[in-house]
Amino acid sequence: MKILERQIYRGPNVYAHFPVIRLRVDLGELERWPSAKIPGFVDRLLDALPSLDHHTCSYGVHGGFIRRLREEEGTWLGHVLEHVAIELQVLAGAKVSFGKTRGAGAEGEYHVVFEYEEEQVGEAAGDLARDLLHALLPAELRPAGAAAPLVRPPRPPRRPHRLRAEAPARPLHRLPRPRRPGARHPLAAPQHQLPHPVRPRPLPEADPSDDHLGDPLHRRRDRLGQGHDQPDPRRPRPPRTAPEDGPHRRAGGPRRRGPRLPVVVKPLDANHGRGVSIDLATPEAVTAAFEKAAEHARTVLVETFLQGFDHRLLVVNGELIACAKRVPGHVVGDGERTITQLVELVNADPRRGIGHEKVLTRIELDYQARRLLELRGYTPDTVLAAGELMYLRSTGNLSTGGTAIDLTDVVHPDNREMAIRAAGAIGLDIAGIDFITPDISRSYREIGGGICEVNAAPGFRMHVAPTEGTPRDVAGPVMDMLFPPGTPSRIPIAAVTGTNGKTTVARMVAHIHKMCGATVGLSTTDGVYIDGERTVAGDMTGPVAAAMVLRDPRVDLAVLETARGGLVRAGMGYRACNVGAVLNVSADHLGLGGIDTLEQLAEVKRIVVEVARDCAVLNADDEHCLRMADYTAAKRIGYITMNPKHELVRLSTSARAASGLSSRRGSTAT
Repeated sequence: MKILERQIYRGPNVYAHFPVIRLRVDLGELERWPSAKIPGFVDRLLDALPSLDHHTCSYGVHGGFIRRLREEEGTWLGHVLEHVAIELQVLAGAKVSFGKTRGAGAEGEYHVVFEYEEEQVGEAAGDLARDLLHALLPAELRPAGAAAPLVRPPRPPRRPHRLRAEAPARPLHRLPRPRRPGARHPLAAPQHQLPHPVRPRPLPEADPSDDHLGDPLHRRRDRLGQGHDQPDPRRPRPPRTAPEDGPHRRAGGPRRRGPRLPVVVKPLDANHGRGVSIDLATPEAVTAAFEKAAEHARTVLVETFLQGFDHRLLVVNGELIACAKRVPGHVVGDGERTITQLVELVNADPRRGIGHEKVLTRIELDYQARRLLELRGYTPDTVLAAGELMYLRSTGNLSTGGTAIDLTDVVHPDNREMAIRAAGAIGLDIAGIDFITPDISRSYREIGGGICEVNAAPGFRMHVAPTEGTPRDVAGPVMDMLFPPGTPSRIPIAAVTGTNGKTTVARMVAHIHKMCGATVGLSTTDGVYIDGERTVAGDMTGPVAAAMVLRDPRVDLAVLETARGGLVRAGMGYRACNVGAVLNVSADHLGLGGIDTLEQLAEVKRIVVEVARDCAVLNADDEHCLRMADYTAAKRIGYITMNPKHELVRLSTSARAASGLSSRRGSTAT
């Protein structure tokens, strides 16, 4: 099975109104081998992916796809590839279900179309699905170079590692759907960008998936809290124990007398708790920790060790939104199991996964864990006494196996005010204050405590899905800060398509709005224009040009010329438009991109009005345009005619509805 062509659609397209991937595959010899004729193939496939039983396929009931596989004629492997690619994404955490497989014209060639959420995950799922199907084939059908046939393949983990590795962090993924504008994560961007048609507001560097530090100013741990009357650990220089030619020399500072033990050693600007060692009570331990920290940063901090628990205080727009007590990854002995076995037992919790895929992260017996074991005189094979607590991390980061307990409702007012002042002192709209104190419900002025870090891109995971306590909607206040209620939050979009006249109409619409005071983004066949100035030259009528316009922070209204080519190749590039206009459909450019008839061309142009929300503008003198009225969900339809005797002009609104020419309310003819 060869993948001859791969096409990624990033918006409404000829197959669906959401992103899909299309693969043109050549089955070759497998064209003569549908699923039911390949000995043992169906059983091996179900053994590898038993959850395929949930696929309804054309029967509309659970088990429908399995029924298709086992029918007398079976189904062709292109269709199987579609379902496997979908299921692999589902196992990786995506909510996808759409797919279709159709013949591509030549014998043995098929268009395999399936939905995706994350582009990299979708691509990887298609490749992995093909490799899996090859591995399930008997030797005589397996292509050269494919993996050896699997007699009884092991069942994959709930979320395949290869797909999880492809998935970028998803911003605001916990935001309730009714308020969610559809955020995504542009891989090349340093900040999360709320996508079109939302007004382009760079999202302050908050990461809802895990704990990250923001820009270099905010991640400088040696400047936090100084001069702002904030409780923070002393910032002493590295101790004398750093050897003359060792990591201290690479850290770049003169040796000075260090603080009294115990201390904390950590890299200046790392994240996820990497290289952090706490409660170091001997010079030897400090030296070893210094070397480990120097692996993650050129500069290493040595700080006074504060007694207490680690609390993350989340401040958004000058208010304390949530507080979570972070408990380092640990195991509790039972008098029977070794520490290694206890770790395996903890990791068996279905809430734990690899990296950021779940609300908790698996615990690893790495350098930090073994160092803490050695301090207690233990090894991974030690059997802990019943009830004995063994911490395997010195920090409470969720990304290293820690857990979170929500304490938002018991934060003392002094501690609350301290966190708000700390965020304001640094100038952060969103800040995660890491505060060490024995009891967050008591004032730090009474029992002590200190800020050890201020994060410019705090993790949301510990708040939206705490291990214990009440989940907090922390994304909602972020959205309220970016888009206060009652203020404009979306860019109005006018999409113009048709065979002839698109550029002229788009320019006229843009000029009218510019004269009314709007900053207009315009894409046409000769370039992209922002407020009347051409910023990019060339044919800019596809999704790439639309993205340029909609991501420009100056634009408050977009007029996008939308050509057939971009719709066929990659989709619209944005989810919906406010006004969609189809000027005409004529026999230009037929025979390109699989569009051979006027009817097919009209179906492509129709996408613009299918996703129009407020108004669909149609040429009433063009029969193909007129028929599109039955395919739009827009609130209004505007019919444009040059014929003063046109039937639509003479009919009243009620008469038009009764005549059956259009069942849409609010239609007008001009």
